[in-house]
Amino acid sequence: MKVEQNAAFRQRVAMHAALADAARLRIVDLLALGDLSPSELQAELGMPSNLLSHHLRTLEEAGLVARQRSEADRRRSYIHLVRGRLDHLMPGMEHRARRVLFVCTRNSARSQLAAALWRQASAVPSESAGTHPAGRIAGGALAVAARRGLPLPEVAPQRLDQVQAEGDFVVTVCDNAHEEVPGLQAVHWSIPDPVRVGTPAAFDSAYELLSHRVADLAPRLVAA
Repeated sequence: MKVEQNAAFRQRVAMHAALADAARLRIVDLLALGDLSPSELQAELGMPSNLLSHHLRTLEEAGLVARQRSEADRRRSYIHLVRGRLDHLMPGMEHRARRVLFVCTRNSARSQLAAALWRQASAVPSESAGTHPAGRIAGGALAVAARRGLPLPEVAPQRLDQVQAEGDFVVTVCDNAHEEVPGLQAVHWSIPDPVRVGTPAAFDSAYELLSHRVADLAPRLVAA
């Protein structure tokens, strides 16, 4: 049998070979909802750091996962699935949630945009909050929402401990918030802070990243 060995075919072979290992498939399952640091993966999997490094390197070489530095602690990194690589093999399971709560530090941009995007994508209610709320929503967040036709009410940012309730499915969209509250049982999305940069392009990038993440998660959550 003649098999065409072009680059795309070889990449597919590498992807399937990477996923054929039980530990690596479990890593991909864990990353299906959000981003995890190597130490978080190690704690979840209960495997030695050198073995985890081997599995992560294999997944990276297959183009299935990538990593980026934390904005909060530059010594830390987060692993995430490469979007689009698993369109026909997407892992994960269905989860039930009373409400989705998006959290960042200031509750002025990323969490507000995520909650607004979620309201368009799912019937499960959404809310947002911050660990250290700002006085108002960032102008750049309001501007990008207006450019994209996304309804974003100009409400005062809220504090996490005043908003969080039992049964919430919590998603942190900020490295600082995720690392500041280590006991918070939350899915994490490592989204760069557009307020720090302050340009329309930065807010557009954050909007796109959040839109993709919301689209990936929404089919996995059903109302509790």
